[in-house]
Amino acid sequence: MHPAFSVILFTTLSGAGYGLLAWLGALLASSRLASLHAISDDPTATAFVMLWLLAPGLVLAAVGLLASTFHLGKPLRAWRAFSQWRTSWLSREGVLSLASFVPALALAALALPVARGDLDTAARLAAWAPWLGGALTVLSLLTVVCTAMIYASLPPIPAWRHRLVVPVYLGFALLTGWGLLAALLPMTGTDRAELRHLALALAVLAVALAAMKLRYWRAIDTAPLTATRADAVGLPGRSLDVFERPHTQDNYLTREMGYVLARKHARKLRLIALALFGAVPALLAALTWLAPGLAGLSFPLAALAALTGALVERWLFFAQARHLVTLYY
Repeated sequence: MHPAFSVILFTTLSGAGYGLLAWLGALLASSRLASLHAISDDPTATAFVMLWLLAPGLVLAAVGLLASTFHLGKPLRAWRAFSQWRTSWLSREGVLSLASFVPALALAALALPVARGDLDTAARLAAWAPWLGGALTVLSLLTVVCTAMIYASLPPIPAWRHRLVVPVYLGFALLTGWGLLAALLPMTGTDRAELRHLALALAVLAVALAAMKLRYWRAIDTAPLTATRADAVGLPGRSLDVFERPHTQDNYLTREMGYVLARKHARKLRLIALALFGAVPALLAALTWLAPGLAGLSFPLAALAALTGALVERWLFFAQARHLVTLYY
């Protein structure tokens, strides 16, 4: 298919934003956030770190959601999608994406006075943070799952029906979200031992995601289509040869559903994507493990590489998808 750049931008940025929010929520739910920086006994510093991580997560999620409306014919009617949550994955995604903002904004409302020195609110923040963090993690991950299911629920595109589509979407959200988390935390005084833990997790996520994506690509390259050209023209079970095209010139279906460019450069783009979201973050994580003092440079570079690799992979995900309608042509 011919992908709209707004869809690629939406799935990449919102995935990274919700991934960051999911990791932050998990750290709050497990009471691990305070131990990730050197001044963990100071509730004001802990609240500042919380806000420091919440802000980019919310911004990326919001920018991604806004980008998703750019490819709509009538963006002003996007609000109507929220009414179809019983049957539409897109509608469920919209509902959950906004629902995830509730615990995030509640955390921000509690953390902001504490960060300004209002210690009377610190007890409330400490009491509510684990519960709000758990809700934030669950809602953020469910939003990513719904995004993936928008495509995984489409029978006419066999490549999107693969069982690894949803895990890969979650993998990219977790990898890019963790990359952003690792890039932001060193600025708050994270100690060397925790930097090594961040690096190890980053390497594991990058390698695991690369392995899943390789398996997915191998599967869609070798699996036959679920229908034949004879099925497409209403002659199932017959042998059919095409000696002339149905149209003398390109039309909407051939331009949008039969995108050839991706298949022509697929191997090269796959290698670029694997290097960016798999090899580079893993190597930079290994470097940080050996020299934690370089985390302030290596972690941001790893996050940037992972996001860029996600953009390339997401373009391939859409552009390589072959709609069964192309069998007619």
